[in-house]
Amino acid sequence: MEMYDHAVAPATHPDALHEEGLPFTVRLVLDEAHLAKALHIRQSAYARHVPDLARTLGSAELCDNDPGAVILLAESKLDEAPLGTMRIQTNRHSPLLLEQSVTLPDWLQGRTLAEATRLGVTNTFMGRVTKTVLFKAFYLYCVQTGVDWMVIAGRSPLDRQYEALQFTDVFPESGFIPMAHAGNIPHRVLAFEVATAERRWREGRHPLYDFVFRTHHPDIRIEPGAA
Repeated sequence: MEMYDHAVAPATHPDALHEEGLPFTVRLVLDEAHLAKALHIRQSAYARHVPDLARTLGSAELCDNDPGAVILLAESKLDEAPLGTMRIQTNRHSPLLLEQSVTLPDWLQGRTLAEATRLGVTNTFMGRVTKTVLFKAFYLYCVQTGVDWMVIAGRSPLDRQYEALQFTDVFPESGFIPMAHAGNIPHRVLAFEVATAERRWREGRHPLYDFVFRTHHPDIRIEPGAA
């Protein structure tokens, strides 16, 4: 995720929220038409990097219908074209997908977790902006639903993009681990604590701090009750 390509408008006061419109919306997928758009952009994005896997992504996967999962869709306001998608699965109803390949350490046991998978965006400048907004939507969804930790399994070089967002290694001694549920492709497992995110980003002067924490984006419409 090239998270720093989007210009961040700083807030004028530490407690103020700057409002910013986007050229697209991000919403939960709630019907078959929007699911078809999410699947299209998912398959197109994976075809650029892992074409063998992409061939299997033309239809919904079992975990798309998991009661603990939602799918985000970014859709252009201009022509309603799909620009990006991400699936978020919590462990409230079943173990996370990555738990098919690794046993999480004690400090993540008994916690409410959310895993982001099947991230895909259009291969344009707008795709880079969309990726940034999808991360913010992932974070906001976790805040709204009481998630303790956001977790991901990232292959190289995508893992470095999450590292830049202050995700930390869950298995620092292991590095990249072959994932049985992902064709044994090596991934790093990384985690991000939701409750401390604002303080950590503020104290670290993260370049996306204002964008995530001090800017209101009314085009991110992911109220969990709608799902």
